[in-house]
Amino acid sequence: MSWSRSVIVTGGAGFIGCHLVRRLVLGHPDWRVICVDCLTYAGSLENLADVEGRPNYRFVQLDICDFEGILALMREEAVDSVIHLAAESHVDRSISDPFSFARTNVMGTLSLLQAARIYWESRPEGYEGKRFHHVSTDEVYGALPLNGGSFSELDRYDPHSPYSASKASSDHFVRAFHDTYGMPVSISNCSNNYGPNQYPEKLIPLCISRIVAREKIPVYGSGQNVRDWLYVGDHAAAIELIFLKGESGRTYNVGGGNEWRNLDLVRLLIRETDRQLGRPEGSSEALISFVTDRAGHDLRYAIDASRIREELGWKPEVSFGEGIRKTVGWYLRKRVEDYGTGNRKEISGKG
Repeated sequence: MSWSRSVIVTGGAGFIGCHLVRRLVLGHPDWRVICVDCLTYAGSLENLADVEGRPNYRFVQLDICDFEGILALMREEAVDSVIHLAAESHVDRSISDPFSFARTNVMGTLSLLQAARIYWESRPEGYEGKRFHHVSTDEVYGALPLNGGSFSELDRYDPHSPYSASKASSDHFVRAFHDTYGMPVSISNCSNNYGPNQYPEKLIPLCISRIVAREKIPVYGSGQNVRDWLYVGDHAAAIELIFLKGESGRTYNVGGGNEWRNLDLVRLLIRETDRQLGRPEGSSEALISFVTDRAGHDLRYAIDASRIREELGWKPEVSFGEGIRKTVGWYLRKRVEDYGTGNRKEISGKG
């Protein structure tokens, strides 16, 4: 079959990636959607079981650092587009193992860029009809004070952790390939995502699982750190829109306009999880346990998403209340303790 577009989505079996892959596979039956994932701890094919049999979908287990493998796949599938989400993304892990983050986030991105450049420049049409979209994070901008301000696309980079430093470096490589080789690229920097399918080491799924199991909920410092939260489905819609209509060489910030202190968020999750479990509302607040703050813990992130709103017409569709209800309900249905490892275990509800 002849496809109107052939797109690789890296990290497609992970949290954000699976929502994007599903959206593209179901929304564009004339596209060939190739999910590339190494299937490390944070990726699972269970996330994409509902599209596995679709004729326009293919999964390839491949490390993005495998340059020759990526190049061969691009040639085999006549790939004209890359949406790059594959990344090491947990800040705590980056503090203990920065080399893994440099390898995947920097060298992996460079591997993809170089493979795309070589293949696309070998085609008679060159870069015409091609696009490399890179998904990044608001953490590259550093931190904000509690009393106001938000990150815009014009802010200078000021990363504070090995994770954010590796993502900043990958952003710079993407821009360099645009400026040096003329590659059509776009970048999106997003705020904190939440929703179904997230690996349980992240704050929201961790809290839900701890509440269900009646285990202590660790909160860094005094819980005053502020994050801007975005429902994962809204983020997937933004990525698709930027990929299709964003200006080449341009960066778009994607945020929920939805700031919460960590402690307030944990209390909200306790109320909603208790409610859905049929427990007295707030009865799990005694599980909150303040722990030593993380090294280099940024105080506040907030995104100014006016560019994507004004230029492309995007805005979040899912309210935070609705998103939290959906998210808690999903995790309670799944009863996940070891999500993403292929070894799912039901939480017993016992401490």
